[in-house]
Amino acid sequence: MERLVKPLPAYLVGRYQGWKATSYEENKSWYRRLADEGQRPPMMVIACCDSRVNVNEMFGAQTGDIFLHRNIANLVPPYEPDGDPHGTSAAIEYAVTVLKVAHLIVVGHSNCGGVAGCLDMCAGKMPELEEKSSFIGRWLDILRPGYERVKDMTDPDEQKRALEREAVVESLSNLIGFPFVQSAIEAEELSLHGLWFDIREGALEGYNPQAKGFEPV
Repeated sequence: MERLVKPLPAYLVGRYQGWKATSYEENKSWYRRLADEGQRPPMMVIACCDSRVNVNEMFGAQTGDIFLHRNIANLVPPYEPDGDPHGTSAAIEYAVTVLKVAHLIVVGHSNCGGVAGCLDMCAGKMPELEEKSSFIGRWLDILRPGYERVKDMTDPDEQKRALEREAVVESLSNLIGFPFVQSAIEAEELSLHGLWFDIREGALEGYNPQAKGFEPV
C-alpha cells in the first residue's frame, strides 16, 4: 500500500488551492451553512461517468443543488433487495427517503462508451464482457432488454443512438419498480424525468411517455 498510493499530482494541488482562494473564500458562509444544516437538494440526477457530461454546468447548478450519482451508461438496476451491495440503489433510496428530492432525473448522452460496449457484447463481438468476472459486462446486463428492442436496426449509428435512449427508458422503468419511488410518485412528492444529451451539438431531448419517444427540450 505504501508504495502504491502517491501524493496528489502538483497540478491538482494547484487547482484545489486556486478554488480555495477564490470560489470557497467568496462563498465561505454558504459552505459553512451547508456543513452545519445539511444538504437539501431539490433533485437527484443519475448520469453517466463520462467526463464530457457536466451536469452541474449544464443546469447552472450551485453547490448543494444536485444530489448527483454517476455510473457506467447512467443505468438503474431493477429493484432487487438480495443482500448484495447495490451502490446505485442505495443512492436512490437515500435521495428519495432521506433527502426527499422532488425530481429524479436520468441523463443519457451521445457517444456513450458503455452503450457501445453493450451493443458489442450482446452482438457477440466482445466475449470478454460475457465473462462472469467482468464487472462492466454484468453491469451492462441491465441494458439487455433495451438491446432486444433495437437489435434489428440496420444502421449502426442509428442503432447506437437508439440504445443510448433505451438506457434512459430502461432506467426509468426500473425506477418505478422501487416501492419507495412508486410511493413518492403516488403521493405527488416526486416526479421522474428522462433526458438525452448530444455532446457535439449541445442539444437536450426529454422523454415523452405519451409519445413513447424523445423530444427537444
